[in-house]
Amino acid sequence: MNISEESLQALRDLLCGDVRRNIVVLSHINPDGDAIGSSLALREVLVSCGHNVTCVVPNKYPYFLDWISGLENITIFKNEHDRVVEAVAGADVIVCADMNMLSRLEELSDIIAANTHAVRVLVDHHLTPEGGFDIVFSHPDSSSTSFLVYTIVERLFGTDIISRQMAEQLYVGMMTDTGNFAFSFLTPELFRAVAVLAGKGIDIPQIYNNVYNSFTEGRARLFGYTINRKMKTLMKGTVAYMSLTEAEMRRFWFQQGDSEGFVNYPLTIKKMKMSAIFIEQHDFVRASFRSRGSVDVDVFARRYFNGGGHKNAAGGKSFLPIDETIQAYIDAVHEFAAEGGLS
Repeated sequence: MNISEESLQALRDLLCGDVRRNIVVLSHINPDGDAIGSSLALREVLVSCGHNVTCVVPNKYPYFLDWISGLENITIFKNEHDRVVEAVAGADVIVCADMNMLSRLEELSDIIAANTHAVRVLVDHHLTPEGGFDIVFSHPDSSSTSFLVYTIVERLFGTDIISRQMAEQLYVGMMTDTGNFAFSFLTPELFRAVAVLAGKGIDIPQIYNNVYNSFTEGRARLFGYTINRKMKTLMKGTVAYMSLTEAEMRRFWFQQGDSEGFVNYPLTIKKMKMSAIFIEQHDFVRASFRSRGSVDVDVFARRYFNGGGHKNAAGGKSFLPIDETIQAYIDAVHEFAAEGGLS
């Protein structure tokens, strides 16, 4: 990963002087382990530099992240609207972590747009970031934003500044965004970073257990129902899709995060190339896409579902009813395949 020295110097000039700045660190709607881990780690290093930092996410993170050290420093916009508005209005610097466009903040994006004086910094690993940022660290070749944050911190300050708590936060982000180090961009640099984090005394088996072995009974039953009853296949078994309605989720006592990872499961089938899941929300349908090899679901999500992300992991939305959304997906898959997108 080749980080620009010019961007590093600009960030150094902004953060490492004698001026104490008011900084807001933001991450995307439905924050995951990488969003939380990278945001909290950024907060810790910025506070150590003497800045006043507010970490904001639009809504609650999944319950299986409740144990992460430092979570008390996350402000949830949905719960503390006025506090967030005040913090954003007074911010000298706004850092967007693990998101490539302000629209991923949904309702919060208008509040950010109203602050026209703050320096804007992007720290992200998704494809095709939008413009409007003053300092940009956009690295789709990074396996996670947490690894990108680690690399920036290492270049600016060295690894001595990384505390055990920060190491835990960064490791959670690296682990969850790589599927426990099973997905793309698993570089020697990543594993050298993991070695440094391990050297800070983090308990790697316990972190894994806290994230992946802490679900509810309802989630286990929902998973079985989804795979058994709701998984359908197309294109001679090479494409899969699943869907969950609000009524189905209520039946299994759904909590935010319970469907995490469901979309990956069809890819355990040997010949599967692409998988999707559609989750019914109050006023839209949330879509997640996964693929393997050369099948580019970032392109697919952008073209058909108002979304995007990575080549093998992307998301989007549909404002059609869920049945019509599924039919639109089936039609899109056939069109995508006819153009060679599934080859």
